[in-house]
Amino acid sequence: MISLKRAEAQLKNNRMKYRIITLICLSLVSASLFAQHAHFTTSGTIEFERKVNMFAIIPKMIDKDNESFLVPIFEQYKKDHPQFKTFKSTLSFSDNKSLFSPVVEEIPPSDEWFSNNPMASQNNVIYNDLETNTSVIQKKMFEQIFLLKDTTRKIKWKITDETKEIAGYTCRRANAIMLDSIYVVAFYTTDIPVSSGPESFSGLPGMILGAALPHENVAWFASKVTAMTLAPNVVVPPKKGKPTDKKGLQAILKSAMQGWGAEGQFNLKAFSL
Repeated sequence: MISLKRAEAQLKNNRMKYRIITLICLSLVSASLFAQHAHFTTSGTIEFERKVNMFAIIPKMIDKDNESFLVPIFEQYKKDHPQFKTFKSTLSFSDNKSLFSPVVEEIPPSDEWFSNNPMASQNNVIYNDLETNTSVIQKKMFEQIFLLKDTTRKIKWKITDETKEIAGYTCRRANAIMLDSIYVVAFYTTDIPVSSGPESFSGLPGMILGAALPHENVAWFASKVTAMTLAPNVVVPPKKGKPTDKKGLQAILKSAMQGWGAEGQFNLKAFSL
């Protein structure tokens, strides 16, 4: 009787072991199949659209010193123009490097009062080397071009559980405060494991396909992602411009905008992005 009970217990134990081994094998097979079918984009191009709410940003340039002539101009602007101004740009990425470039408009901007507004313009060509955490930024300020060589912008992100689909990719939301006071919302995807994004937005565990500055009334969102192998001469830093760094540019900006009132503070923030 004792031997029979032991035999039954052993048989039951063997069955349990078999079930555990079977489950482990199935899990390993599933993981292997997932890995084989998982697709990560490490090289290609991303087309972005930048939308600026002109009806919201122009009033920020108006104060008591200039309202007498700017308010009538703004009222006429609202009659002649759409609320949102749209720009296109391209982000090329390969070998953990990226290059963000504005798409040159086929039709030159009109000679209107607000056409050179820095928040409503694309002023930057940005090259990031994500392995060395360095960046080269070609920045146009009115008639001058500067070439900034510095470290990549450090942004302290807080990742959330919110998700959003952008250009066919599932993206997760992250929030941050940059430049001491600017609130930024970004959406990144780990399916493109390159820690970059439009303009100087970077530092998340995947490519940023959407970024918005809600209080500044401007946003960048990807419209198309193309996975492709790029030629070695595509993702390279810009070379033209007066050499400086971020600290040097801030000194230049503060000196240039001194005495400009509300418009100067607005321009200072726009050129710092």
